[in-house]
Order: sequence, then C-alpha cells, then structure tokens
Amino acid sequence: MATPDQELVPLLDQDGVRLTVDDALATVTLTNPAKRNAQSPAMWRALAEAGRLLPGSVRVVVLRGEGKSFSAGLDRQMFTPEGIEGEPSFIDLARSGDAELDAAIAGFQEGFTWWRRNDVVTVAAVQGHAIGAGFQLALACDLRVVADDVQFAMRETGLGLVPDLTGTHPLVSLVGYGRAVEICLTGRFVGAQEAVNSGLANLAVPAAELDAAARDLATALLAAPREAVIETKALLRGASDRDYDGQRAAERAAQGRRLRDLAGLGE
Repeated sequence: MATPDQELVPLLDQDGVRLTVDDALATVTLTNPAKRNAQSPAMWRALAEAGRLLPGSVRVVVLRGEGKSFSAGLDRQMFTPEGIEGEPSFIDLARSGDAELDAAIAGFQEGFTWWRRNDVVTVAAVQGHAIGAGFQLALACDLRVVADDVQFAMRETGLGLVPDLTGTHPLVSLVGYGRAVEICLTGRFVGAQEAVNSGLANLAVPAAELDAAARDLATALLAAPREAVIETKALLRGASDRDYDGQRAAERAAQGRRLRDLAGLGE
C-alpha cells in the first residue's frame, strides 16, 4: 500500500530523499530501504535541499524511513580506502587542512540543522535501527515517535570517531550528561521503552501503527495558531541558555507580542 507521501508529486526525489508537501504538512522520506537507508554525503546534501525547498505554508514536517530500518547509519563504503564514487573518502578528509576539514564537516551538518527552525515543528517516525548518523538524524527533530522495535545506538566512538552530525547537544538535553556519556561510549542499543522513559521518544507504538501515530501527532500540532506555536517553540528552545529571571523576561516579551498581534496592534 502506498504511503501518503507517495501519492503526492514530490518537490524533491534524489539521493535517497523524497520531499512531499500537503498544504501545511511536509513529509521527508528516506528512500533506500535495500541499504537500510544508509547515509552518505549525497543524502546529507539532499536533506539540506529539502529544508531549503520547504514552502512557507509548511508548519509541520514528518521524517520517516522506508523499510524495516529508519537508518542504519553511515554507508560503510565511506570507511573503505576508495570511499564512495564522487565523494571524498575519510582518508581524503583526514589529509586535508584544518579549515578544509572543518568546512567539509560543517557542510555535512547542514542536512541536520534546519529541523529545529522555529517556523516548523518536526517529528521523526522511527522504526528498527537508528544507528549513528540515523540516531543523530532522529535527534535533529523536535519530537520522536518510535515503533516498538526501535533500536537507537551511537556507534561512532567505538569506530574511533565522535558523533559530529549535531546529535550530542539534543542527546544531552534529553537524557542528561551521565546517560549520554554511557550511551555514546558503550554504543549499546536503546529500545522503545527506555527511549520513552528517558525522554528520547515522546511515544512508542506497534510498528504497524507508526505512520498513523506520526500523522495524528502532526494533526494535533497543526491545531494551534501558527504564530503562537513559533513563539512558544522559540521560548522553549532558548530556555536552557537563560537563567530563571531571563526566562521570565523572555516570557513577558513573547506574550506582549502575542497580545498586541491578537489586538491588531502588532507592527
């Protein structure tokens, strides 16, 4: 049976990423189930392009993966001496200068950064394996709905690397420093129940109900007025960077803007 995004004309469909839009709801789908949606620089560029192509009407974005796994992490070919055709290998990157290496990694991260924009709310629907880069892509979203077979794992440290695709900040924010250290350094799997209990996931459902649960959550998110959602998301995102009094002041400023807008007195 076709999923809802497959019934729409894609705005983007390349390098394992498909973007479809249905009014205020966008769906980004990872479309290489034969390789368990393994990630590559081309996929990261496509993910970044999906963010750039979002129409202004979009308020909620659902991220999902076709097949049994959300994303099993990096394409293992990236670890070989020859790498992926047309892409720099890890060896090539290691031989580059500091500025060039930093720019390359920053470019990779662009596919992971736009998901927390204040003007959209993003929901990852995660099933099966979400390993390494797959885990970090799920962490890039605001909310996570998981199937009961989900297996999160951060395997980079065990490979002699570090998680560098923006996942460390949200991981620590969600589960705390101690548990984040333990998850990253052991590389162990985190299942659905632990994910919900620890705050990694908002909801766990049977695998067959995952897409429906994500759509239901998206519908609920669309019910509130857009500007109030944007202001609230910005307020919550900045809370960890402010002290108590600073957050109180931010609340007052945001509420003042909303009241003036509702009264027709906004700028």
